[in-house]
Amino acid sequence: MQNGNTMNNTTPHITNTAEQTIWNILANIEDPEIPVLTITDLGIVRNVQITADATTIFITPTYSGCPATDMIATNIKMALLAAGYKNIILTTILSPAWTTDWMTATGKQKLKDYGIAAPNKQFIIPADGVQCPHCNSHHTKLISEFGSTACKALYQCQQCKEPFDYFKCH
Repeated sequence: MQNGNTMNNTTPHITNTAEQTIWNILANIEDPEIPVLTITDLGIVRNVQITADATTIFITPTYSGCPATDMIATNIKMALLAAGYKNIILTTILSPAWTTDWMTATGKQKLKDYGIAAPNKQFIIPADGVQCPHCNSHHTKLISEFGSTACKALYQCQQCKEPFDYFKCH
């Protein structure tokens, strides 16, 4: 199976116009928990396969217990059905596990613009020092290891006093 755009944060290897059309549709499906990101920004779409019988989309959830996985699968099917595709197969791949390295640079910038600190490979949940997405200060404090969703931690900037989520590294 060829890898999609998530494996090395590169453009997917697209073999034909039909496959490009599918990738374009997927690039417009929002993440249900962080709607500023698309599922391709997150890098969870691993591959697209089109045969005469079916269109198969391979996805890797951000973590195996992610509650948004079912909603993402439903949104993929709805978008493809609306575009005229009939036999849609969704295959979940758990290995290798998703990592924040698979997020696109555009996706990480969208997080920052939205007020969520993007993941930093130097640490998973640092006690302090996460760059504030509002004022860019590194004078921040961990408030809780769990933010608005399980994949985020809650911080407060000591400079501008704003609270913000940090997207945890995986």
